[in-house]
Amino acid sequence: MLDIQTLDGLIIKDSALRSGRPIIAGTGTTVRTVAGLYKLGLSAEEITGELLLSLAQVYAALTYYHLHTDEIEADIQADSEVELIRQVTSTADD
Repeated sequence: MLDIQTLDGLIIKDSALRSGRPIIAGTGTTVRTVAGLYKLGLSAEEITGELLLSLAQVYAALTYYHLHTDEIEADIQADSEVELIRQVTSTADD
């Protein structure tokens, strides 16, 4: 019997995990983490070495990212803005 795996189930979203961000099933790695490394210029093969993921997992995350770019980019931007506000606030308090 063949064990056939599809893209279904490789990326999951669960409100109890990573604030509901899409993650690679069976890991705590978010799609946005993989996307961030990809945007820094790392190849899929290089990402597997950085995050200890299989090539299939990396490509699943990149596929999700390319299908949901607006969602992932908005999440990254929101965190960037929150971090900037946090830095400015802590600097102003000093």
